[in-house]
Amino acid sequence: MMVSFFDQFASPSFLGIPLIAVAIALPWVMFPTPPTRWINNRLITVQTWFINRFTNQLMMPLNVGGHKWALLLASLMMFLITINMLGLLPYTFTPTTQLSLNMGFAVPLWLATVIIGMRNQPTVALGHLLPEGTPIPLIPVLIIIETISLFIRPLALGVRLTANLTAGHLLIQLIATAVFVLLPMMPTVAILTATVLFLLTLLEVAVAMIQAYVFVLLLSLYLQENV
Repeated sequence: MMVSFFDQFASPSFLGIPLIAVAIALPWVMFPTPPTRWINNRLITVQTWFINRFTNQLMMPLNVGGHKWALLLASLMMFLITINMLGLLPYTFTPTTQLSLNMGFAVPLWLATVIIGMRNQPTVALGHLLPEGTPIPLIPVLIIIETISLFIRPLALGVRLTANLTAGHLLIQLIATAVFVLLPMMPTVAILTATVLFLLTLLEVAVAMIQAYVFVLLLSLYLQENV
């Protein structure tokens, strides 16, 4: 039984071909494309309003140099939200529960922010490794600690997204299994458990959106330190 709980996180395959590529490409197909007419429909209008509001909120702390990342960060935000939301549907696979995929997003983008900081302002970028006013005996220790914390950033990005989505999916499956087991024996308890399951599902919808936002927000904060 415990093995079956984790089977939902295994990458599906068809005739020996991994289907994770289809799961990653599917969200882009589902996005509505703007029509050639001057007046858009309601769905396109809501989508445009959401992207504009998010981009303005994300780019507000950054200077003009960081605004070049607006398209990349907004696209990543929409991509992660769509994948996380689709993963809540029955009989679907959530690619963002795979640590390898999340690290594939986190490491290159984090490394790009570090390289930009070292290229544009190396003194300021290296200055983050040593806080101002540090006592001389603590300088070597603090440099080592700050360097370790710098390299842990992409790992924290990937693990946070993976752990939150994995925990939510496991909890939903456990409570759903409890509902089916309790229904023939204790219908009242099963109904109460189903109510908890419904509320948890609503919470997971919020978590799916919040975790995508936190992932992109932390990337923008790392970018803010280096531009």
